Amino acid sequence: MKIKRIIGKIFPDTNPVRLLYHRLVAILAAVYYRFPADKMTVVGITGTKGKTTTTNLIANILKVAGYQAGMASTVNFQIGHNRWINDSKQTTPKPFRLQKLLRRMVNAGCKYAVLEVSSHAITQSRIWGINFDVAVVTNAANDHLEYHGGFNSYLATKGRLFEKVSTGRRKFGVPKILVVNSDDEHFSFFNQYVADRKISYGIKGGTIYANDIKKGPEGVHFVLKVPNNQIAVELKLPGEFNVSNALAASSVALSLQVPIEKIKEGLEESSVIAGRCEHVRVGQKFDVIVDYAHTTESLRHLLKLYKGLTPGRLFAVFGATGDRDRVKRPLMGGVANQLADYIILTNDDPFNEQPWDIIEEIAKGVPRQEGHAFWKIMDRKEAIRLALTLAREGDTVVCAGMGAEDVLVIGNKRIPWNEKKIIEELLKREVEVEIQPDVWEKRDNVCFES
Repeated sequence: MKIKRIIGKIFPDTNPVRLLYHRLVAILAAVYYRFPADKMTVVGITGTKGKTTTTNLIANILKVAGYQAGMASTVNFQIGHNRWINDSKQTTPKPFRLQKLLRRMVNAGCKYAVLEVSSHAITQSRIWGINFDVAVVTNAANDHLEYHGGFNSYLATKGRLFEKVSTGRRKFGVPKILVVNSDDEHFSFFNQYVADRKISYGIKGGTIYANDIKKGPEGVHFVLKVPNNQIAVELKLPGEFNVSNALAASSVALSLQVPIEKIKEGLEESSVIAGRCEHVRVGQKFDVIVDYAHTTESLRHLLKLYKGLTPGRLFAVFGATGDRDRVKRPLMGGVANQLADYIILTNDDPFNEQPWDIIEEIAKGVPRQEGHAFWKIMDRKEAIRLALTLAREGDTVVCAGMGAEDVLVIGNKRIPWNEKKIIEELLKREVEVEIQPDVWEKRDNVCFES
C-alpha cells in the first residue's frame, strides 16, 4: 500500500508508470489465483448506462435456466444462489479481489461468470488475464472524459473489451460472441469487430427487438421478438431504457442457447435492483424514487420517465461526483431545469473537491433564481428532507446519484449512507404544524413559485 500511495502522489492517473503498476498488480493477481476465468464462460458488459441492470438480468436468466453462475456488478456480487452487496464503490473490483471472486466461482461449480466492466477497469488492466467469451455494449455517451482525455479515447477504451473477445483464445466448445445495441449512435464502431457470432438488439430494430411496449410506473410490458419466435414479457422494471437492458440480456441468453421461455421467466422474476428506479413507500401519498443516475443522459432518461408518469410536480434532488467529469455538471443542471418542476442541488461523493464548488458548477445550467423552485443545500439529508416536506399528493420526488451506495465519501471520510433508509426515516416522522391557510398561500406565492 505504501508503494501505491507513493506512485499515486508522483504520477497522474493515466501516466504510463502508474498504468504499468496497475498491470503488474493484475498479472500477479491472475497468476496467484491460477487464471480462474479459463474454467468458465465469461460475459463482459460495458457501456455508459444500464450495465448493472443488464448484468443482473443476465445472471437471473441463467439462474432460472438452471445454471450455476457468478456475477460482479456495481451494486452486488453473486456466486450461485448467494448474493451480497458490493461495498467497494467500484464497478469492476481491483485485480486481487476480482480474481479471488472468480476463483470462488470456479470452486462453487459456476459455469458462467457475468462481469460489469468499466472503462477505468480496462485502462487500469483490472481485467488482465480474464479470457472473455461474450462482450455486450449497452450504449456509449459522455462519461469520465477528464480521465480518458476525451470522448474518442473513452469510446476506444470501451472497444478494447470487444477487441479482447474478438482476438482472445478460444475455449473448447465456446464461441466468441459480440452483442451490439443497434439503437446506439455508435453502433457501427462496435459492430466493426469480428466474432464467431454477432447479435444486434434494439427497440427500433435489430436481430432481437421489442414490440407493443406499454409503460407503467412500476414496470413495462413488451413483446420480445427473436428470429422465428416471439413471447410477451411483463418486466418489473420501469422505463423504455429497461426494455433495452432486457433486450441486451435476452441477446446474451439466446447466444448461450437458453430457451426463450426461460428468458421470459428470468426477466419476469427480476425485481427492481437496489438503487435503480427503486420506490420508497411508507404510506405517503406521493412517489419517492431512489436511483443511481449520475450522468447527463442517465439523468435525462430518469427524469423524462417520471415526468411522463407524474400527474403532479416532479422534484429532482441530485449532485455530481467529485474528482471527475466537470464538463457534465452544468449539462446535468440543464437537464433538470428542462424536466423538473423543483430542483434541489446537493452533495454526491465530492471526494477531494469542495462540495460547494461542485454544486455551483451544476447550478450554471439552471437559469432559475434560488428560492424559486430551486435550492442549493449541501447536506444531502436536509436536501431530501426539503423535497419530502414540499411534496404533495400526486407528486414524485426523484433522488438521483447515490442509488444503493452504502457510504458517502467526503475527502478522507467515508460516512455511512443508505439513501432508502434515510428517506424511510424522514417519511415516518409525523410532524404536525398548525399554520393558517392564508400563511400557506403567502408562502407558496413568495417562496416556492415556479
